[in-house]
Amino acid sequence: MTRTVRFHEIGGPEVMRLEDVDPGQPGPGEVLIRVEAIGVNRAEALFRSGTYIEPVRKLPARLGTEAAGVVEALGPGVNRFEKGQAVSVVPSFSANDYGVYAERAVVPASALVHRPDGVDAVTGAAVWMPYVTAYGALVEVGGMRAGDTVVLNAASSGVGLGAVHTANRVGATPIAVTRTRAKARRLLDEGAAEVIVAAETDVPERVLALTGGRGAEFVFDAVAGPAVAELARAVAPGGTHFLYGGLSGRPFAYPGFDLGMPAWNLRTYTMLETTRDPERLRRAAAFVTSGLRGGAFRPVIDRLFPLEEIVQAHRHMDSGDQFGKIVVTVPAGAS
Repeated sequence: MTRTVRFHEIGGPEVMRLEDVDPGQPGPGEVLIRVEAIGVNRAEALFRSGTYIEPVRKLPARLGTEAAGVVEALGPGVNRFEKGQAVSVVPSFSANDYGVYAERAVVPASALVHRPDGVDAVTGAAVWMPYVTAYGALVEVGGMRAGDTVVLNAASSGVGLGAVHTANRVGATPIAVTRTRAKARRLLDEGAAEVIVAAETDVPERVLALTGGRGAEFVFDAVAGPAVAELARAVAPGGTHFLYGGLSGRPFAYPGFDLGMPAWNLRTYTMLETTRDPERLRRAAAFVTSGLRGGAFRPVIDRLFPLEEIVQAHRHMDSGDQFGKIVVTVPAGAS
């Protein structure tokens, strides 16, 4: 038996319980890992509250798709890993099928990447969602390159900061958008070329001014809702507006169609486009690993919580006060 976070009803953070559950043995194509650290993501809060893009199929349900740990057992057909190896779990599966909020967990081998030497468990649990989401959309799909400009809202989130670092690594210019001035200085310190405070400034007008009237080649939008139509004004001709989240919780507003306006692209993106494609995941893992080794990439950790405080970790995430990634640690020797 191993301590595992489950919820028996849809609701707020308080519905999560830490229970003794048999993790089971890995089946074909699966691996059992001893979890050392867990990356906490907004998708998990949406899933337990019943507002995620994928509904909960069965209760009690588990949570968690991002973690770092050590391989304990291999299922039939798994040959890329061996017992005792340090690995990271990359979000690539349904929360209805697997969950890593636990001391030990069975996960698909296809969701594992080797943890590079020198990368500790907290880092290994914190980098994949941010950097693979940013890389997959902006580089793999969008083709972002040196000289491009990307506008990022929700810039102080883990993914937002990962996008800032990713843009800088390829020579693009990251413009961060934040609701208030409180986080502006820290965003500049993390590499944002400019910070626009949405409560004080017309965002599209400022983007156009900063780009000489051209607009941004990319808008990386975690908020969506009514502001989509407004941000469309900031996109350069032929540019792409990626929708990868819906933090506004409000209906999507499609920009008015006008044959006279420049052509631009609007598309949704989820990390699964990258992590469920073996070749894309291979390239993403190489990109992130080289960034970690070279020092261009590093997780921005907001707070650490022990597994016993998973409810408090989710309450902190729901508050919206964090800057960077929330990570849950699992004590050594837990079983």
